[in-house]
Amino acid sequence: MCTLAFAYKQHDRYPLIFLGNRDEFFKRPTLDAHVHDGIISGIDMEKGGTWTGISQSGRIAFLTNHRNFSLHVENPKSRGHLTKDFLEGDETPLDYLKRIKASRSDFDPFNLVVGDLQGLYYYSNVQDKIEALTPGIYGLSNAHLDTPWLKTSALKDGLARLITENLIRPDDLFALLESNTIAPDEALPATGLSLELERQLSSVFIDLPEYGTRYETVILVTDEGKIEFYEKARQADHTWRYQNLEIKLTK
Repeated sequence: MCTLAFAYKQHDRYPLIFLGNRDEFFKRPTLDAHVHDGIISGIDMEKGGTWTGISQSGRIAFLTNHRNFSLHVENPKSRGHLTKDFLEGDETPLDYLKRIKASRSDFDPFNLVVGDLQGLYYYSNVQDKIEALTPGIYGLSNAHLDTPWLKTSALKDGLARLITENLIRPDDLFALLESNTIAPDEALPATGLSLELERQLSSVFIDLPEYGTRYETVILVTDEGKIEFYEKARQADHTWRYQNLEIKLTK
């Protein structure tokens, strides 16, 4: 997952609203989101982890890579298991992140949000600080939480506008994820890539010959305890498959 935004306790009906794109190489084998063992998530078939998911017990986890190639480690563990292990486990979010913090050097740079409707927490092994999130609207891409990259700010602002207008509908949320606006050069980050590649990766939706947005995901959790999971998945032939999954919270 490379660009996402979420609203935590900002809407009367939806205590959690999540929308995000997973950007990846098209050749990387991936299983679309499905319900398995009380969890909704896709599966990265190369490493076995996931980029985002939510469980019937209310556990929530999502992940982005932090784009700083100078911080990569030798023989890293899979970052996708950071989300998978939390979703499948029963540790409190804080205990889980404390354990991950202790082994932070085993992973390439990452941003991780885990928790439930009672509390969300953010941890980056680059900043190395566990942060309890207060109710609000947040954005995350391949820097730190709420770093104002143009695409991250645009996604946050768009979500805030839909909440204000009370237009929390999948189509409106997906439209935010499909913006291909390129940032001006003066607004581009310097992450070690060429200027042209920084430009191409600066939009919310990415479409390069071998790499791009593979999944668009919208998750709505209602005040009645229903999880609505909407996904658009780009197939190998670049056609799209849409699905809507629903499960009920057990807590």
